[in-house]
Amino acid sequence: MAKKNTTYYCTACGYESSGWLGKCPSCGGWNTFEEKINIPKAKSGSGAGVGQGWLGDLLDEDSAKEESLLTLDNVHGEAASYFSSGINEFDRVLGGGFVPGSLVLVGGDPGIGKSTLLLQASAHAKTTGPILYICGEESPQQVKLRSDRLQIKDSGIKLSTEVVFEKLAVIISKLKPRLVVADSIQTLYSDQTGSAPGTPNQIRDVAAGFLRLAKKLGTTIILVGHVTKTGNLAGPRILEHMVDTVLYFEGDKYSSLRLVRAVKNRFGPTNEVALFEMGERGLMPVENPSEALLESMPQQVPGSALSVIVEGTRPLVIEIQALLNTTSYPSPLRMAQGLDRNRVSMLMALLEKQTNMTLTNMDTFINVVSGLQADDPATDLALLAAITSSYKNLPVRAKTLFCGEVGLTGEIRPVSRLSDRLKEASNLNFEYIFLPGSAKREVQKLDLASGLEVIFVDQVQEALDICF
Repeated sequence: MAKKNTTYYCTACGYESSGWLGKCPSCGGWNTFEEKINIPKAKSGSGAGVGQGWLGDLLDEDSAKEESLLTLDNVHGEAASYFSSGINEFDRVLGGGFVPGSLVLVGGDPGIGKSTLLLQASAHAKTTGPILYICGEESPQQVKLRSDRLQIKDSGIKLSTEVVFEKLAVIISKLKPRLVVADSIQTLYSDQTGSAPGTPNQIRDVAAGFLRLAKKLGTTIILVGHVTKTGNLAGPRILEHMVDTVLYFEGDKYSSLRLVRAVKNRFGPTNEVALFEMGERGLMPVENPSEALLESMPQQVPGSALSVIVEGTRPLVIEIQALLNTTSYPSPLRMAQGLDRNRVSMLMALLEKQTNMTLTNMDTFINVVSGLQADDPATDLALLAAITSSYKNLPVRAKTLFCGEVGLTGEIRPVSRLSDRLKEASNLNFEYIFLPGSAKREVQKLDLASGLEVIFVDQVQEALDICF
């Protein structure tokens, strides 16, 4: 009897080994290895066609001889040609629209609106070519019910329930669609990969196959990806390196606001964001994001402070809330949502050293309202103001913004894109804004609205004394 040809792979990162391992040497995961039976691939000339694997005829010596090498100087560069998705906010985060031949990966929590947005984009895309929607997780009847809720009519979208990549490759090659949506990549699999659908090897091989189809046919392909409990895209990390654009959905799925962030984009700016509101007719673009984020903000309550951040090319005014409460336990809690927990702990240690406040016996809870993830260091000063406000049980003065990075010695450091932040503050009729003293020369060059007063501060203690 012939010996079974098997290998073992890590279900977390895709690392392969000839034998079972308790700990993955690549990602460090424990008990993540599973057995994979290697299926012999069809030989050339056996009529396998697409079944030769995702490389297909690229391994054919005759076709390789026809290829010619190019010199970089002789390559004529052309600007990427876009076609609109029909949704202005989605075009913004894509960098202008869909690029022919690009591979886009969209990830987010279950039920946050990925399928809804992509069905809307498929129906409203400004293109004359066919559009293919691969229903890997839903039946055509379920997709039809969603389209009825979204009031989509006469879209001409082609639906496919096929989940085998080799068969999908034939369908796409014959149809030559302008846009393909695969919902989701975890449900698709290749017959040439001897593992179950959704495993790292399957995700890697199917994504590589879609990449080859996109570049060869000039088709825009969108892959919907699941996320893990930590919020990262499920599957091997190579998946994010392989695609041209990676989009993440952020926000609380129980809230009506949804934020789509581009963390990678080869055809546009990274960290660009688009804000949507979930309604009866799907995801509707939000014209003024700052007003939407501050719509339900409580007035003149302790523990709340505002800051203006820059996401991509767009300034946003966000609310940071802090709650401090005396604890009876030896180790107080430090919890933060929307901000880096380690940075919050560092700033709290700085605040305790610079002021007379005692925070070592206080449970601290920090939250960025609406479920946003604020990585901009300009929020440091607003965070300290919110913590101080909660500690003293005094509200921050009304219509006040805080914008400044805080160093470990208590100095207020400058921030980038100051003109955009000040313009957003003026548009929303704020009366006061705290800025670093080093920004005074730059502010003097700007034409500020008469109703906005700039307060320059150099130290944390100085800012808190003025504020409280």
